[in-house]
Amino acid sequence: MTESGFAGFPAATFEFLNGISAHNEKAWFDAHRPLYDAGYVEPAKAFVTAIGPQLRAISPNVQFDPKVNGSLSRVNRDIRFSKDKRPYKTHLNMWFWHGDRKGWDTPGFYISLSPEKIFLGTGMHGLEKDVLESFRQSVIHPRSAKALLAAVAAVKAAGPYDIGEKNRKLMPRGYPADGPAAEYLLYESLHAGIELPGEAARSPDFLDACVKHFQATWPISKWLLDEVSGH
Repeated sequence: MTESGFAGFPAATFEFLNGISAHNEKAWFDAHRPLYDAGYVEPAKAFVTAIGPQLRAISPNVQFDPKVNGSLSRVNRDIRFSKDKRPYKTHLNMWFWHGDRKGWDTPGFYISLSPEKIFLGTGMHGLEKDVLESFRQSVIHPRSAKALLAAVAAVKAAGPYDIGEKNRKLMPRGYPADGPAAEYLLYESLHAGIELPGEAARSPDFLDACVKHFQATWPISKWLLDEVSGH
């Protein structure tokens, strides 16, 4: 174990994710439940427990809960409204949020781990109606627009981070198109992140690397907290 208490995801994590990808069916899952526990649940709980306090050094109010349906997403997919009826996810997702209630309506830190690649970063995906309106008002306000551009510049200066995402082709009706941050009126989500190879999760330094990337991309979430979500 490292100083953080986490020495990287074990081989069992990749064995389980590869297995559930190749055999996405209840019979395989039931037969390999010990592998699910050893490769999915337990290492993810250890990771959340170890990184949570370090994330609070970045954002004191960030919330984390080292359990399934807490920071660790369920492996089961919600297939009620999906054409894809595969019952299980083939990646491991973790979420660290702001506010009293876990949800996607506040910015947070996220990780999605698969054997091939890892996505990690901060921000908000899919702004709901009220939050989207608050976001747009902040984009056109001179002070908060200036703060947004400064946050984006800080993230871009810190490394090769992707900032997304531009969902619209046309400006929303009733908003000026000539403000300093008007480009962001085309966005209906705002996040900053990076893609890493899946093998990076095996490294004893993986947790430290995540903290470094979260710190570098944090200005985006801080702007969202300060100017949009109010948490």
